[in-house]
Amino acid sequence: MNRLLTYIRSLTDFSDESWTALQPALTAKTFAKNELLLKEGQVCQSLFYIESGYCKSYYNLDGIVKNTGFFFENDIATNISSFGSGQVSAYNLIACEPLCVVIFDKSRLFSIAQQYIEIEHLGRNCVRLFASKQEEFSTLFKLYSAQDRLQYLETHHPAMVQRVPLSQLASFLGVARETLSRIRKRRIM
Repeated sequence: MNRLLTYIRSLTDFSDESWTALQPALTAKTFAKNELLLKEGQVCQSLFYIESGYCKSYYNLDGIVKNTGFFFENDIATNISSFGSGQVSAYNLIACEPLCVVIFDKSRLFSIAQQYIEIEHLGRNCVRLFASKQEEFSTLFKLYSAQDRLQYLETHHPAMVQRVPLSQLASFLGVARETLSRIRKRRIM
């Protein structure tokens, strides 16, 4: 959990006292490849800090998997809408390779945050960071072509391009696998 503490302290001032108080809300867990962290139709009760491995968010539309996000080491994965509102999740979170996470339990976290202002600030910073990442990708899809989106990912999120299989990356970029292959081939020539 030392990586988590380093991550937290990169987001906000965080005392040893707050770290100790936070412990009851944290659980380390491993997930096997293809194991669900969150299933569509469930209410999200957790934040998942990724220590190693990666996972993705996706939904199934008429038998076609639509990837909506990828979360790597030092990311927080969750369904922020479901987590915040208590509504059911519209998508799944699944481990794409063996995954080690630290789970923040929502009810314990909220209870502790009422007593420790640093933990409340941590929660706000995590939500802000998560929302800005979602906005970044939303803007990417509104303003850029598929080729420009790929180039943006290569520059700003190289782990995604290097680790995510081509078919899943194509789904995330909103193009067919063959189209993504053509884009990549054209750029090499």
